Amino acid sequence: MFRAILNLFQKWQLADEEAATLLDMPLRTYRRWKSGTQGRLSRDGKARLSNLIGIHKALRLIFTDAQRGYDWVKTPNAAFQSQSALTVMLGGELTDLMRVRRYLDAERGAW
Repeated sequence: MFRAILNLFQKWQLADEEAATLLDMPLRTYRRWKSGTQGRLSRDGKARLSNLIGIHKALRLIFTDAQRGYDWVKTPNAAFQSQSALTVMLGGELTDLMRVRRYLDAERGAW
């Protein structure tokens, strides 16, 4: 699952610092994991990965063009007081990721 997240972060064009914040891990640890030296994930870490994958899945279902979904993450959104979803998620809390995921799940369910 971690490899899928690394690929997603690349598509979202995230800096290592942003990726480490989303995963709530020290930058040095993230870079070590990114290079292939992985350790154990906490329950919080697993929940973060799950929410990030859920966000990606929802975006793929909402947007037929994958690039639009990748771009959406950095686009200001009225639902987040004109902030981007990435800005919300970079709040660093698991609940920030959950907020974006719930929004997307609600949007997807409205179809």
